[in-house]
Amino acid sequence: MSTTDREGATWLSQDAHDRLQAELDELIAARPAVAAEINERREEGDLRENGGYHAAREEQGKQEMRIRYLQELLRTARVGEAPTADAVAPGTVVTIYFDDDKDDTETFLLGSREIAATTDLTVYSPESALGQAILGSRSGQTVTYTAPSGADIKVTVIKFEPFAG
Repeated sequence: MSTTDREGATWLSQDAHDRLQAELDELIAARPAVAAEINERREEGDLRENGGYHAAREEQGKQEMRIRYLQELLRTARVGEAPTADAVAPGTVVTIYFDDDKDDTETFLLGSREIAATTDLTVYSPESALGQAILGSRSGQTVTYTAPSGADIKVTVIKFEPFAG
């Protein structure tokens, strides 16, 4: 599990921390192979027209960016369970209904996209329009947010509870 609290600290379950650490270790271990690929492509000749070389360099850039992201995430992460909240917060499972269709409820996890692969729940980022609108809300509270389409949408928080992972 991964959530971000109001102070910016990311809470990770031990399982999520271990999974991300393993990914980081694999990426770091692959660095020599990526460098060797770039060297091979460089030896093919003219770098201006060498698509393989440019593709390998682009892949190396993406890999290095992911390594830096994971290093920072793991460096600042708090491992354990996120603190319980008396209002909607990152790390809570939220059930809402849209005011234009009170019979249709939606339940989702408000948290980091890093956890999406570890749960069957839909995961909304706290930085999304809906996530920002419901942060701090309590059961029964109605909030309005502006969708990417520009429409104002009203939702009511039915309930919320800590994510059990």
